[in-house]
Amino acid sequence: MNERDWLSPNIRAVGRERALKAGRTLFRAGQRPVGLYEVISGRVRLLRVDRAGRETVLYSANAGDTIAEASLFSKSYHCDAIATTPARVRLYPKDAIFAEFNSNPDAARAFMARLANQLMEVRTRLQRRNIHSARERLQHYFAVNVGADGRTVRLAGTVKELAADLGLTHEVVYRTLARMVADREIKRFKNEIRLMRGHMIMII
Repeated sequence: MNERDWLSPNIRAVGRERALKAGRTLFRAGQRPVGLYEVISGRVRLLRVDRAGRETVLYSANAGDTIAEASLFSKSYHCDAIATTPARVRLYPKDAIFAEFNSNPDAARAFMARLANQLMEVRTRLQRRNIHSARERLQHYFAVNVGADGRTVRLAGTVKELAADLGLTHEVVYRTLARMVADREIKRFKNEIRLMRGHMIMII
């Protein structure tokens, strides 16, 4: 069983679906967790808001992703979850998940593998946030997310959403992308970035 298979038939059987309009809140920081969610369609963003009202994007979940896994072991959610597009999510109740883990060690191990992978992703995001140059931060994002051809980076959302994920203003990202296009480092398309041959990333 791999990490994407931890949602066993027993867990899926008790899932409850919910539709969200863009901008609707799925849960708020401080609320008591009822389980975790799988994104069926659309996008849901996890974020925190500081005392000054500034938002920090922790994660943008797309179809097939699950969110709020860590909250299974907490008394409250640690962030807000807000739909950035019309979305459908499926709730898997906390009690049902733990009952399955008790009777199905393979599912529990696959879930632990998923959490370990997410931890590595968080470390990568933190490393990127410590890069001061907007251009180098984008280059780091491209290097981590480039496809198997070493050239194509597919964008799940808008450039504005990408900017939020990078911890930059969208104005800075638009200007930086424009300079990279002018320098023939990249080509921009609607839903993807194409790295020019002199800047292709070899996949080992």
